[in-house]
Amino acid sequence: MSERPLRIHAVADSDSYLKWAAGLLSTVPGHWDRRLEVVRSPIAPSPSQIADAVAATAFEDREVPQVTLREFRRTVLAAAPDAVLLACTGPVVDALIRELSEVRAHLVLVTGLPGISIPATVKAWLYRGATDLFVVHSRREVRDFDALRRMLSATGTVGLATLPFLSAVPASAAGAGDRRSVVFAPQAKVPRDADDRVRILHALADLALARSDLDVVVKLRARTGEEQTHRETDGYDLLWNDLVAQGTVTDGCLGFETGPMAEHLLRAAGFVTVSSTAAVEAMAQRVPLLVLDDFGVSGRMINKVFEGSGCLGSLGDLRAARFRLPAPEWLADNYFHPPEENDWMDRLAALVEARRAGDLAPAQSLLDGRHHWAARVRSRNRLTLRPSTLRFVSRVRSMAR
Repeated sequence: MSERPLRIHAVADSDSYLKWAAGLLSTVPGHWDRRLEVVRSPIAPSPSQIADAVAATAFEDREVPQVTLREFRRTVLAAAPDAVLLACTGPVVDALIRELSEVRAHLVLVTGLPGISIPATVKAWLYRGATDLFVVHSRREVRDFDALRRMLSATGTVGLATLPFLSAVPASAAGAGDRRSVVFAPQAKVPRDADDRVRILHALADLALARSDLDVVVKLRARTGEEQTHRETDGYDLLWNDLVAQGTVTDGCLGFETGPMAEHLLRAAGFVTVSSTAAVEAMAQRVPLLVLDDFGVSGRMINKVFEGSGCLGSLGDLRAARFRLPAPEWLADNYFHPPEENDWMDRLAALVEARRAGDLAPAQSLLDGRHHWAARVRSRNRLTLRPSTLRFVSRVRSMAR
């Protein structure tokens, strides 16, 4: 790796991508120049979400500015970094790349996904095809995304990194502390049906009433009025309030809390989710866990990666507090590879050296063509129009349909 200082400018558009970017940049050599900011969008994190996302990273005591698309472009053009880390949802990555077109030949563009990315999808590559380096986090993800890269004839490369929040877990955290809580981590997209979410709440409530020695907590990603990477239509706290009003559950038996997941796991005797990258955090801290399979195990449910882990189980297992530890062979292929296998920084440094020497042509977009025009306009509008305007336009479109 080159000893010459490397300047990297990172931009995120949501809470999960911000957490990923802050953690990833915290692992680079100390002499690298790092900048991190949030671009204004409908899913931009609130100040409290920003604080939670950068907790225990190199950016914890630093301001993370929120910028407009124009301000982002102006800053990159003025600072002329070696690399730009686009830690954003796919359409926003594509929009930001096009915004940097006039200096694209002088930049290395890096992107990635902030958590579990199995199954690898064509859509993830399509939006990020014009980047030079795609960062993933397991041996399995490298195999699957590189196979997709070849199938799509994408010109970038795939690099391996340990999930940043796993690198930050101190050895003393594993199995330490007064552990008496059971933490449920919701996923905004699954299960989609409100009745399924109510079933989970009832199971959590049954556990809480049966085990007075445990504190059962729903760890919310966002407070009411805050956004997150994926829009959630039936928040667990709102559904719980409805159940309390109906008299079908015991008020106060569940806790609903926010804050960094790492802090919750320090107190956890068990962890449960339908699908969440936080499950990997729980594994890193040796917290027994349960990945619910009552609603199916598939790519659509975003939990297929846990097949073979030994951690799949039912709502009945949750009621009985039957949590599990993952199989060692699954860990080795999924997110817990030896750190010396990580190559993303070496790949990035080599790409920067090649770009400085004029030996690296910019990666080509996979979205060029008239049939992508309308989608690209919508992507840019997400970064230029105010969220209230976007919501109005969305309502008009819905009425028209």
